[in-house]
Amino acid sequence: MRYRFFLVLTICLCLGFTGPDLYSIGQSGKSKNAEKIQAKASGIRFIANMLPVAIKEAKASKKYIFVDAYTDWCGPCKLLKSSTFADHQVSTFFNSHFVNVAIDMEKGGGIALAEEWDIQAYPTLLILDSTGKVVFRSVGFLRPKELLEFGRQGLNR
Repeated sequence: MRYRFFLVLTICLCLGFTGPDLYSIGQSGKSKNAEKIQAKASGIRFIANMLPVAIKEAKASKKYIFVDAYTDWCGPCKLLKSSTFADHQVSTFFNSHFVNVAIDMEKGGGIALAEEWDIQAYPTLLILDSTGKVVFRSVGFLRPKELLEFGRQGLNR
């Protein structure tokens, strides 16, 4: 019985059945469903696929930039955004200390950034200074406490 549960869970994660696509929020052509999700969402507020906007905002606010480098097909990426990024402590910390940007690394400018940042696996989480230089990174799924520690370490770089 236990084996079946983990098998089903693994299949769901691999196929990406982990929740709504919050990364479509803020992109052109957003759906009505995405707008409803944005209105109800209480998690990390991301700028979607717009690193230049994030850099400009980081310079103005004198903050670091937190980057979620993800892909649409990545199960751990979807789990990260549906659980860890939705955690109240995590979202409060990241929304107050960082300019947050989520970038699909297989579309648009994300392709060049994946090469520039030498991203080998997903999700990759980065902390950039206000000029866009990578100062800290983590690869893979993180639980809320782990992400908070990652953020604190990044602020000390």
